[in-house]
Amino acid sequence: MKIFITGGLGLIGSHIAEMLLARGDEVLVIDNLATGRAEHLAKHPSLEVLIDTIANKDLVYSLVKKFKPDTVIHAACSYKNPNDWYNDTLTNCVGGCNIVDASKRYDVKRFIYFQTALCYGLKPQEQPITLNHPLNPGGSSYVISKTANEHYINLSGIDYVTFRLANVVGPRCVAGPVPIFYQRLKDGKQCFVTKSRRDFVFVKDLAKTVLQACDGTGHGTYHFSSGKDIAIKELYDSVVNAMGFNHYPKPKIRELGPDDAYSILLDPSRIIADFGEIEFTPIETIIAEAIDYYNRYGTVGQYTHLRFDKKEL
Repeated sequence: MKIFITGGLGLIGSHIAEMLLARGDEVLVIDNLATGRAEHLAKHPSLEVLIDTIANKDLVYSLVKKFKPDTVIHAACSYKNPNDWYNDTLTNCVGGCNIVDASKRYDVKRFIYFQTALCYGLKPQEQPITLNHPLNPGGSSYVISKTANEHYINLSGIDYVTFRLANVVGPRCVAGPVPIFYQRLKDGKQCFVTKSRRDFVFVKDLAKTVLQACDGTGHGTYHFSSGKDIAIKELYDSVVNAMGFNHYPKPKIRELGPDDAYSILLDPSRIIADFGEIEFTPIETIIAEAIDYYNRYGTVGQYTHLRFDKKEL
């Protein structure tokens, strides 16, 4: 197969690309290196990497027309600054629409997208959240722009799979609490943890499921979630253990703020029905691989795309 991956040097895109190349597919990657890193993909005879932006309409259309991908995997997104509405809309809306429209125009067989669980809002009406829950993406520029692109995918009429994601972590993760915990602990600083819970899933488990979607499994919208959440304190302890401290660096525990959800947990029943049971990797293994990566390559930016998340760190 021929697969075009946007954001192919980032956390999700690079792991998918590696698995596709390993099984013999031909892969074209575009990434603007805002949060991706060139070292995430080694040179390969079946891999082409372009450093550019999906907001470049002429380039996007020419790439899809020339490469003729069987599947487009749209993993590119802007998220690293909660106040950067310009780049959020430029990449997530304008760039996203370029990818969707080019895929429609040049008869791409399948389109795969990734959406955030925060599309249901900061205060979901049910736990776990089902696919029938109304969308309420007003919590951040990132979520608004990601949800807008999901609507354009629906509007296009192309064959698609959207994965609404739990918190995807592992090696190459540059956003959220794991890299921030790591860097603060390495620098001898105290970490901050709220009394909240989240579902953390391994990027390689997600990548395996995406390959199933590339091969024709599923259609429409799915939750990629283990169906279980853990306390942020438990995540913090996993980072501490993986870093091998001889003493326990005690974090500061904070109460939930007015914009904090105690838990955002997705119902995975539809993905299990269509894709089969997923063997989710234990959190200790996930964090160990992430810490090994940070020890070798550093954490880069430790980004968080929501202002209220900073209180959890």
